Amino acid sequence: MNEGFDIYTIVFLALAIFVFWKLRSVLGTRTGSERPPQDPYVGRPQPDPANDKVIPLPQRTSEPQAAPVGAPDEPAEPRWAGIAAPDSAVARGLDQIAEAENGFDARGFIGGAKAAYEMIVTAFASGDRKTLKPLLAREVYDSFNSAISDRESRGETVESNFVSIEKSEITSAEIVGRTVQVTVRFVSQLISATRDKAGAVIDGSPTEIADLVDVWTFARDLNARDPNWRLISTEPV
Repeated sequence: MNEGFDIYTIVFLALAIFVFWKLRSVLGTRTGSERPPQDPYVGRPQPDPANDKVIPLPQRTSEPQAAPVGAPDEPAEPRWAGIAAPDSAVARGLDQIAEAENGFDARGFIGGAKAAYEMIVTAFASGDRKTLKPLLAREVYDSFNSAISDRESRGETVESNFVSIEKSEITSAEIVGRTVQVTVRFVSQLISATRDKAGAVIDGSPTEIADLVDVWTFARDLNARDPNWRLISTEPV
């Protein structure tokens, strides 16, 4: 009897030890350094019972704010600021052009005139008639073409390096009939030398920078579909 009791006792004791070992391997043991469980609602904004149907939207800081009532209005910048003095002949001429040509941009015009100026000066020096023709009025093209032909007949060549445009300003703006005319004064720097048949320099310098001042007038026909401006006259100063 005692022998049987002892055998069962040993069997159940061994089974209890086995179950305890399995539970310990699955659940692990606490060492005292464990982090407390995180509450998923801590740190989140709590709904306001009085406004539980209102969803706040982020503020738009990029839009201009309305001026406070009663604040004095700032004076408006002159229409042609940086281009023409207020109420000057040039400003009045630009106003006239802007009324006739919707979307006329004087600053954009100056940028285009500068690009055309550099292109024309460079093309004339190299004798590039193909580039010159669409940029010049017929009379101006004929004059440029004649000068190029005379140079070629003498066997002369021009070496030209455009350095920079130091200044460009509108000196006149008007509408003559249905033709818009804008005159620009350019101050530029150029390295230019003309050589004869033998290669000797007969004008200018291949190394020195020369200052150049030109007054050019550009025009376009308001009735024409072609939006391009053309050079109609040149005046070296």
